[in-house]
Amino acid sequence: MTRRSIGKRAAFITVATVAAAGTLAAGVGVAGAAPAAKPEKKHSKAVTKAQVLGLFDQWNAALQTGDPKTVAGLYAKDAVLLPTVSNNVRSDGAEIVDYFEHFLQNKPVGTKIESHVNILDRNTAIDAGVYEFALTDPKTGQRSTVKARYTYAYEKQSDGKWLIVNHHSSKMPEG
Repeated sequence: MTRRSIGKRAAFITVATVAAAGTLAAGVGVAGAAPAAKPEKKHSKAVTKAQVLGLFDQWNAALQTGDPKTVAGLYAKDAVLLPTVSNNVRSDGAEIVDYFEHFLQNKPVGTKIESHVNILDRNTAIDAGVYEFALTDPKTGQRSTVKARYTYAYEKQSDGKWLIVNHHSSKMPEG
């Protein structure tokens, strides 16, 4: 879960608690009271699960370019990356580029095996599951496969672009 999601959920819980307390203090239904204001509608359409799943395809295609800056461009400026094949947490753009400079040398090709999408609101979604990467050793040409668990937290930016705000990937513990 991202810092933003935690903040959104905490804000929702706070608002709900205050609203509940206000209802109890004022009593249920006051005769002649004006109806509650309707929430303001946003102009953006709700994201679909298929669109969220497509964000991985976009990321995987960026891997195929071999350009670490192209891949890192899919991450928000304050994104956190917990990478599959590195022990270092990457929490800024330069660190994310550094990770992909090394990872892309293995010519990774990702394939999702299992996905679970949670749409939190119009601007926030999480995709978690299992994927595997076909890798090629740059020195020997030997191919291998790494199976890993993943979580991507996405946030829609003001320009409409979806960026990764949190990405966790770890090798499967059993293999």
